[in-house]
Amino acid sequence: MNIYPAIDLKAGQCVRLLQGDYDQVTIYQNDPILVAQEFAAQGATHLHVVDLDGAKQGQSENFSIIEKIAHESPLQIQTGGGIRTKQQVENILQKGIQRVVIGSIAVLQPKEVKSWLREFTGEKIVLALDVRINDDNIPIAALHGWQTPSEKTLWELLDDYQDSGLKHVLCTDILCDGMLQGPNIDLYQQCVKRYPTLSFQASGGVSSLHDLQALVKIPVAGVIIGKALYENKFTLKEALTC
Repeated sequence: MNIYPAIDLKAGQCVRLLQGDYDQVTIYQNDPILVAQEFAAQGATHLHVVDLDGAKQGQSENFSIIEKIAHESPLQIQTGGGIRTKQQVENILQKGIQRVVIGSIAVLQPKEVKSWLREFTGEKIVLALDVRINDDNIPIAALHGWQTPSEKTLWELLDDYQDSGLKHVLCTDILCDGMLQGPNIDLYQQCVKRYPTLSFQASGGVSSLHDLQALVKIPVAGVIIGKALYENKFTLKEALTC
């Protein structure tokens, strides 16, 4: 299981949102490049970077910072937020980014995203499918930086992508995100059981080494860790060892 420490960018700063709420922002660091370098110094090999402004506005807003992180750290970076076109995907990959994270457009324009998967390969694209669990325990996809619900379930979306070469899926339970109350283990167990050929990344709610051990047992391929690191619930070195 790969550990992806997370950097969420808003107005050039390293922040965290609570349950995707842009009005509930905590600023942790004014220099995200320094944060990335510190992660690398602690042993990280991977990094997850989200352009929150881009996710909300529908166009990349902080890419110059992300590009600088790629050039000034040894980390393998996956990044997303506001990516809407094939040209954006191509430009990002040409800048030394390992994977492009595709969010809302994967739900709204699956035909287009499938063509990107076939052209750039499933190794270069991650589908970020953010969900809210409804009263029937069914994960429903959310759009536009988690601001808008869709009518599609997670299972419908993943079924639709089975013939596209899809490999990597980052799934976030929005209600867990930023809460430090543990990830939705049941959700990831269902994901792995239903789609054993996909590599799932868990995101949202990780608060302890016990959470990481539970995710390893499922097993998921990766886990995104943000707030727990910034608020010193455990160290990155402990997470990597775990």
